[in-house]
Amino acid sequence: MIEVDRLTKNYGSLLAVDNISFQVNKGEILGFLGPNGAGKSTTMKMLSCFIHPTGGTARIGGKDILTDSISVRKILGYLPESAPSYKNMTVLEFLEFIAQTRGFSGQEKSDRVERIIDLTTLESARYQTIDTLSKGFRQRVGFAQALIHDPPVLILDEPTDGLDPNQKQEVRALIQRMAEEKAIILSTHILEEMEAVCTRAIIINQGKIVADGAPQTLLTHSRVFNAVTLKLPHRLEDATTQSLLKLENVNDVKTVAPSQTGEDYVVQVFPNKKQDILGQVKDLLNSNNIEISEIYREKGYMDEVFRHLTLGG
Repeated sequence: MIEVDRLTKNYGSLLAVDNISFQVNKGEILGFLGPNGAGKSTTMKMLSCFIHPTGGTARIGGKDILTDSISVRKILGYLPESAPSYKNMTVLEFLEFIAQTRGFSGQEKSDRVERIIDLTTLESARYQTIDTLSKGFRQRVGFAQALIHDPPVLILDEPTDGLDPNQKQEVRALIQRMAEEKAIILSTHILEEMEAVCTRAIIINQGKIVADGAPQTLLTHSRVFNAVTLKLPHRLEDATTQSLLKLENVNDVKTVAPSQTGEDYVVQVFPNKKQDILGQVKDLLNSNNIEISEIYREKGYMDEVFRHLTLGG
């Protein structure tokens, strides 16, 4: 549904997007992540035909953004950053206007507007002018205009920006419900959101793609991926630490003293080449009758992966 082919954008001497290529299939929710200024919004603006690329191209539903941009816009729903709108219109007037620009009239226009007001929970604000709405409601209006023509492709720039926790959950659930029939790209700076919603993630840094894969795959880049964390009521004896270090697939053992009296000691056992060592560690501790409060395998930390890939830290 989305094919990006060596897409490039220069602003004078600034290379904002540097020769990137990727594809998004129907049924995928692609999270687009990166630090501020990485090229996320610029890429989305090019895919939505809002700005013209310096080089390369992209195809949306087989339609080229350079040679058939009108056809692209017809099958695309786009929520830009900050959800721009006509602030002197009421919510109802604005959505009717958007429906009309999308080619709907009469009963079909009315039906689509009513459906989208219900879908995005805007009933209580339908007669308010947009300039009187909270940031969260304005964001929902922006989301509504992107969905009104039921497009097969959605490009959403920070779709939950400004929403409270309940509203964020509603929008995330709506995106997941729609995903089966659509190809969706969404940018977000909330790593928890990416893990919860997206089936795949691309991390972009300085205009280049530095990672592309399922969130679970990206987590394998974490330093603590597959490390085993132990919580114990007493400090681990040196002899037990040495026994752990002698295990074939164990690389290191680190002990963290509790910050307050009465807290458990925390020990992390790190594997060689991020192998699964949980079974080996449990067997050794059981055979030595070591009392454990808790033991679990670390899945990794996405913020650590993000920092490593964008800062090199």
